[in-house]
Amino acid sequence: MTYILAIDQGTTSTRAILFDKAMKHVATAQEEFAQHFPRSGWVEHDPRDIWGTTAGTCREVIERASVSAADIAAIGITNQRETTLVWDRNTGQPVHNAIVWQDRRTSEYCQSLRAAGHEDMVTDRTGLLLDPYFSGTKLKWILDEVEGARARAEAGDLLFGTVDTYLIWKLTGGRVHATDATNAARTMLYDIRKGRWSSSICDLMGIPAAMLPEVRDSAAEFGMTRSDLFGREIPIRGVAGDQQAATVGQACFRPGMAKSTYGTGCFALLNTGSAPVRSRNRLLTTIAYQIDGTPTYALEGSIFIAGAVVQWLRDGLRIIREASETQGLAEASDPDQPVVLVPAFTGLGAPYWNAECRGAIFGLSRNSGPQELARAALESVGYQTRDLLESMHADWAAQSDDSVLRVDGGMSASAWAMQFLSDIIDAPVDRPEVLETTALGAAWLAGMQSGVYPRQDEFAGAWALERRFVPQMDSALRDAKYAAWKRAVDATLRY
Repeated sequence: MTYILAIDQGTTSTRAILFDKAMKHVATAQEEFAQHFPRSGWVEHDPRDIWGTTAGTCREVIERASVSAADIAAIGITNQRETTLVWDRNTGQPVHNAIVWQDRRTSEYCQSLRAAGHEDMVTDRTGLLLDPYFSGTKLKWILDEVEGARARAEAGDLLFGTVDTYLIWKLTGGRVHATDATNAARTMLYDIRKGRWSSSICDLMGIPAAMLPEVRDSAAEFGMTRSDLFGREIPIRGVAGDQQAATVGQACFRPGMAKSTYGTGCFALLNTGSAPVRSRNRLLTTIAYQIDGTPTYALEGSIFIAGAVVQWLRDGLRIIREASETQGLAEASDPDQPVVLVPAFTGLGAPYWNAECRGAIFGLSRNSGPQELARAALESVGYQTRDLLESMHADWAAQSDDSVLRVDGGMSASAWAMQFLSDIIDAPVDRPEVLETTALGAAWLAGMQSGVYPRQDEFAGAWALERRFVPQMDSALRDAKYAAWKRAVDATLRY
């Protein structure tokens, strides 16, 4: 059994990636699924799409690689975090669509908790802020708004899970209801210091403890798949939320190392080691990974809109057909038109945490066109990343000589965007040979647990650089462009 199957269940698509015993990519299968927007600021997924695309892509990648389930040592799962599902423990039927991490429907409830003085307690236990981004308030909404849900939950008939938990439950035929520490840490219900669900927060939100999954290490035994799914049972041995899996895949194992992943959103994590660091700049304290019962912590900054701004250019404005076209447009843009786009389509994440503001464009002239909008879209990701990194380094007092930012995700393939990122943060940006670091992280966790892959030090030594981007922008221009961004954000927040 020389292969590891990684399931990467994302916000807009599901992928299955097969890695060999040398941790090399063998085959990939991917399937997009529908996004549902029942109201402004609401985002949902059909759980049947999540499960159907997962099972389908796994079968497809096994067939495409011409291997059998008997060749696969283990499965690793990585997933969109915070997305919330509730289903019947007896029938397996969801009681509502999955409420996606981008969803803002619980903004008013979060504000009421903040007004009542609960945020300090929540932040102290979970490392998170009171924001609709996280799972806890989504779960409360389902219990309150779906007819009969609360009574069924209190009777022990309903289960809660983030996407990893739901997939584990489905893959094992309902035999295992579990999650890992990284996903638990994103629910706003988990005490990251004590390593257990917080009874205080569950009581505050009226969430029955019986709904919650068992929390395990990121590399652990999560049960065996049903034999009828792939021809034989396969053990599930690695689980991590997508950004934590990318941190692992980038081998950011030393305190001070940082990575930034550019998918639908952008998420930067800074490894802070064995002790959680509470942010003074409205960043999140989270668990980067948990191995052998020991959590490693991180500071995290979350940007809601990164790659999604390119999707907006394609699907909303229809000025591009493919994401790759943005680089050519940005290169052809007029540098004398300082257009600034603040992509607050679903509010602004760290360090601003404003769920109510919406996107804005500044600096338009009569001659502004697709080129300038494409450049502004790509630049917005660099500006937001600098916001995160400045806050992180202000929070983390420990000294580190490692100023390099490791990048991955779809947008990291754009040389123009990565060069601008290096310019605006005034630091080297390293792009690895393996851009699929999220899937690689999940695969390594499962492979390491299975004895197929090496432990941390040897895995870190195998990390390979594809290209380093170094700052080239004049410092005066860098300062002027970032000052314009800050003015645009300020105006957006005050609108």
